[in-house]
Amino acid sequence: GAQADQSFELRQPQDKVSVAVGKTLTLTCTTSRRTLAGPVKWLKGWGSGNQTGYDQTGSFPRVTRASDGSDTDFTIRIRDIQPEDAGTYYCVKFTKLLDGDEVFRRGKGTEVSVHETTLVPSMVAAAVVLCFLLLLGLFIALCMYRRKRRGEAESQCLAGPAAMGSFSPIPLRCCAGTPSTPSEVLDAETSHLPSQQSSKEDNYIHYADLQPLPAAPPHIRSDGAACSEYASIRVAAK
Repeated sequence: GAQADQSFELRQPQDKVSVAVGKTLTLTCTTSRRTLAGPVKWLKGWGSGNQTGYDQTGSFPRVTRASDGSDTDFTIRIRDIQPEDAGTYYCVKFTKLLDGDEVFRRGKGTEVSVHETTLVPSMVAAAVVLCFLLLLGLFIALCMYRRKRRGEAESQCLAGPAAMGSFSPIPLRCCAGTPSTPSEVLDAETSHLPSQQSSKEDNYIHYADLQPLPAAPPHIRSDGAACSEYASIRVAAK
């Protein structure tokens, strides 16, 4: 029995473990081949205030063994870790006596810290890049849409004067003398007279009655685009 006691080994290699809330905690503990009667337990804390974290005979819904039924591997997994699970855990080998179990060997302890779930830096970087690409795509789409609308408005403005060329020339009524005297009708084709007109002849024009051009069809215009229609006519006085 003494030789069995000397050859028994208990190994708890983890010094510190950090785990996020909601994740699974793994606590490692192995022993040499079991030769002594008595259970192996996991205790949270040491002394009078310790709590049993796992016992082969108890009910622990969140705790499972990594190698169930093994006589040498007592590694456990605690799922759905919460902040209150933080503390120091000890793997302890007990010997069975007539009046109960007695501590025979214990591990050095594993300090467990629990932290809130945080985003991995690579995930944060990927999210930033994705947002930038989305914003860039929206900006390009908006620029293309505005350019298309501006091009449509400009094409409609250019098509307006071309369509106006299909109607007959509008006459210009130029009356010499008084408003009551007969007027001479000059169409648009004969109105383009030489520009060398003396100021003396211009003085004999009493008034000119310009007939307006027919109204152009309405066009859709974008900001900064405007259509204009005008006629420039010069008439020589008699």
